[in-house]
Amino acid sequence: MKKTLYIIHGWAYSVEPWHKTIKLLNEKYHIKVEMLHVPGLTDPSKKVWNIKEYVKWADSLIPNGAIALGHSNGGRILMNLLSVKPEKLSHLILLDTAGVYEPSAKRDILRKCSQILAPLKQIKPLRKVLHRLIGASDYERAPENMKKTLSNMLDSDRDLDFTKIKVKTDILWGEIDKITPVRQAKKLHVGIKGSRLRIYPNWTHAPYIADPEGLAIAIKEVLKDEK
Repeated sequence: MKKTLYIIHGWAYSVEPWHKTIKLLNEKYHIKVEMLHVPGLTDPSKKVWNIKEYVKWADSLIPNGAIALGHSNGGRILMNLLSVKPEKLSHLILLDTAGVYEPSAKRDILRKCSQILAPLKQIKPLRKVLHRLIGASDYERAPENMKKTLSNMLDSDRDLDFTKIKVKTDILWGEIDKITPVRQAKKLHVGIKGSRLRIYPNWTHAPYIADPEGLAIAIKEVLKDEK
């Protein structure tokens, strides 16, 4: 009988880059993947979302006692889910996850972007230059409702207490991840009691693109004791 793994992807508008990893997990390692399509990203939505709404959405689709993996923003959603429903999952896998609050100029600029740039909507090249300067490519590509949603996600990190997570947790991280640096993985490892941290030297923020087979093997390894 195949194990089932629920995945919440990160801030992306397609799950196609995940297909190689999913195929390997299913065909080679006998792990069935249920990829959840995130509203506003891979599931079109025109509304502005907040973390509480994403938690409610995830809770409605993931069965109690499930194994779930969250990549980047998906990890943020799962950690927030466990903060309100501590026993929702049997096993949490965090892959280069977002959600670790770190005060920074970039974060503050990003949070204020929609307000600052509102009068400059007609000067699109100027907006793009500023977004690239602060490294906010996700923000620059997003439709207006998702710009506000991304700001809501960043704001929510202030209130996330991942030290309350008590379920079995594996943290998988790329050593050369420039979006969520490895220091954040170490903070999660210290904060989540009993968690296991694995750092992969050649992984960036999206190992499902750069190393789909390596990611599939890593997932297989952390699930080898699951029935």
